[in-house]
This record gives sequence, structure tokens and C-alpha cells, in this order.
Amino acid sequence: MRLVECVPNFSEGRNRETIDAIAAAIAGVEGATLLDVDPGAGANRTVVTFVGDPEAALEAGFRAIRTAAERIDMRQHRGEHPRMGATDVFPFVPVAGVTMADCVALARRLGERVGKELGIPVYLYEHAATRPERRSLADVRAGEYEGLAAKLRDPAWKPDYGPAKFHARSGATVIGARKFLAAYNVNLNTAERRYAVRVAKRVRELGLPIRAIGWVIPEYRCAQVSMNLVDLDAAGLHDAFDACERIAGEMGLRVTGSELVGLVPERALLDAGRHYLRRMGRSPGAPHEELVETAIRTLGLCEVAAFDPEQRIIERRLLRADRLAALPLERFLARLGSVAPAPGGGSAAALAASCGAALAAMVAGLTGERKDAAPGLREEMGALAVAAQEAARSALRG
Repeated sequence: MRLVECVPNFSEGRNRETIDAIAAAIAGVEGATLLDVDPGAGANRTVVTFVGDPEAALEAGFRAIRTAAERIDMRQHRGEHPRMGATDVFPFVPVAGVTMADCVALARRLGERVGKELGIPVYLYEHAATRPERRSLADVRAGEYEGLAAKLRDPAWKPDYGPAKFHARSGATVIGARKFLAAYNVNLNTAERRYAVRVAKRVRELGLPIRAIGWVIPEYRCAQVSMNLVDLDAAGLHDAFDACERIAGEMGLRVTGSELVGLVPERALLDAGRHYLRRMGRSPGAPHEELVETAIRTLGLCEVAAFDPEQRIIERRLLRADRLAALPLERFLARLGSVAPAPGGGSAAALAASCGAALAAMVAGLTGERKDAAPGLREEMGALAVAAQEAARSALRG
């Protein structure tokens, strides 16, 4: 299977008809699967997530950009989020059986088609960038829509595709290829933007792979530190949350919760759950559901809107649960004891292996949580418990 994820951002978060039309344009392409539509009225912006095979993703992307160009007039757009076009940014992200080079090629093909057929100026960014100064989205978008006409007159900012001419209705579009990015906002107990701006500045100064700005979302009645986490291995949700919490505390503020925009990989919540369990003196080798629940509660992901992990974790949206693994144990045993050829010995062995690994996780967790456990032993048992939980999950899912 070859899968590409696309996470286009459109400069419309209030007009439901326009948002639905863009979503329908994507869903109407065979081979493309619409996963999430996340509008924000305050930012006046909608983040859409869909996946598909490369050709389907390319076609769905073009249809979405065309629909946005037909329905969004940037001359009327007002919102908190930086933007320069109706389809503001369109990244391709490799998921399965696809390389970053493949995504770069897709970005260039889409950019060329948008420039030629729609007459919209297109800039390439991140891994698809044609020059170093265009790699950063923030640098490409500097000046935003209001400064775009002057920018296009500068030879240094000639678009990669399309005319070097101001398109008043649609602005410009930035298309690229990148790793997975988490859009993550931390809520403060104030509705004054200046405090969020100060916290965001301090977060940027930490040197982590986090892009941060401060804004106010009227519908939430609070200021937020709005962040893009561009490398979840180097700086996860918990790192961003803890940094904001510490910095806000030094300013006499409090963090009250947080918000994830769009979908997130499961590992981001698992890592956060393990981090907070360790902080409690608990074993990090807890079952995945407990880790996810710990992350949701500690990060306050339900403060401004409901957070359903079944809908917001990308793997759970992409992969259907195995029907045998989802069966209650009593029904599985009834099936196993029937004359049906499956499940058979392999499934029984997988269940036994999963049970054995789960028991190993339990023993390691109990040992590591003993009050008299030496620090080195606690860390060793924690690592063993995590490995055992992963083995149990792997065996069960085959």
C-alpha cells in the first residue's frame, strides 16, 4: 500500500457551505479518504486532513484548491492566523510506501498545475523548496496577504509556479513536502494577547523545533500559545505543554488546558502519557489506553472542545481493528472451538504470547513502582514494562 497524507489549510473557518464544498471536492476523488475537517472561527481557518495513493492525493488536492479559489475571496478575509492565500498552505506527508522524494515530486506537479490552470502564484517550501530562503513556511509567508502585491514585484520572490502577478481574490499558495507536524495550542488563564505573545517568544528562545506565536481566540475566551511541533521525536506535546506551563508560571499566569488541531500520531499521546506517569512515580509500561487517557487528562485536551481519541488519532482512523482481536474472549474461544478453519493454532498462539507479554509488563511495572526500588532498577523495569506492552500489542494484532 502507498499512502500520502495531505493537510491543507484553507482561509475560511466560518462559512460552513464553503468548508463543506472543499471537503466534498476531496471526498469525491476515488482513492482519497477524507479523515478530518477542523474549522476554527477565531482563526477563520480550516485544517483538512486526507490520505490517498499518490495520484489520488494529487487530484484531490487540485480539486480542493480549485474549489477554495472559486469560493473564498481573500479581500474579505479577517482572522487571527497568518495567511497569504485562499488555500494558504498544502503539505504532502509520506505515510506508507512513499518517500520524501516522492512527496517533493507531488508538490512540484501540483504547484505547476495550480499555477498554469488557476493562475495562482505558488511557492514551494520545506523539502520541496527550490532555494534555502524558501524552506521555512514563516519566511515564505512573511508580509502575509496584505504584503503580497509588493512581494511579487520583488524579483527575489518570483513564484516557483504561476504568474508573478497579484491575484487579489486567491492570494498565493504555498505547497511543499514535510514530515508530520502537530498543530498544538496551549490555553492561558487570560484573554490578553500580550501575555500569550510573551510566552510564545520565550518558547521560541528555548531552541526546540517548535514554532510559536501568541493570539486570542474570542470563541474560547482565552489567549493561546499557538505552536507547530515540527519534530515530535525532539519535542513532543508534553515538552511544549511543560515549557508553556513553566514560563507562564514565572509570569504569574496559569496554563488551563490545550488543544490539538487536526489529527495526531498515536505515539505523540503515548509518549506524553509515559512522561506524566514517570513524573507520578508510576511505571511507564501501562496499556496504551491508559497512556492515552493520562495524556488527554494531563494536557487538558478536552477544555475547549471534546477530544475523541478514536477520531483524532491517525492510526485509528486509517486502520480498522482486526475483527478477531476485537472479539470478546468468550466469543473468541467459541470460534476457536468450532469447526471453522479460522481462528486456529496461530491465533491461539498469538493470544498466549500476548497474555505472557502482558504478565511480564505487570511484573516489571509492580517491581519498578516499589517504594524501596533503587532509581536504576526503577528505570530498567520501566523500560522492560514498555517493551512488554509493545510485544503484547504486536502479538495480538499479528
